[in-house]
Amino acid sequence: MKTIKYLVLGMVWFNVVLAGWLSIHMLYDPAGWYHFVPGVTDTGFFNQHFIRDIGIIQGFVAVAFAVGIYREDRRIELWAVATLWLIAHGAFHLWEVAVGICSASVIVRDFPAVSLPAIFGIAATVWACGQRRNVLGSNSAASVNI
Repeated sequence: MKTIKYLVLGMVWFNVVLAGWLSIHMLYDPAGWYHFVPGVTDTGFFNQHFIRDIGIIQGFVAVAFAVGIYREDRRIELWAVATLWLIAHGAFHLWEVAVGICSASVIVRDFPAVSLPAIFGIAATVWACGQRRNVLGSNSAASVNI
């Protein structure tokens, strides 16, 4: 059971580090980020304001996952909300492929930074729900025995 916990925490830390790095890079150097990340220049013209807006969102995602590591009582809510953004982001990338804006090859290229964090968020949130269910179940069972 501890192995699964450490695996989940590893996935969450991946999301914290990735979203944190994206946030800092997008806020501090939006032009550098625009030219550094593969495929971004193919999606439209440079827009500093838009990149910084997304950088702020990535910062909230990083903070939500990080705080959820230490605040078990708020973990599900924090991780679920951050994961919803990641799912929406991933769905948007898939939509671009579905309507022909991008080729299918971008799914593989973007997977580590778009789909993987969403998958990790889903897995971590589902795990957290199971942990809360176990705690609630053991507390109610203990109160019956008293």
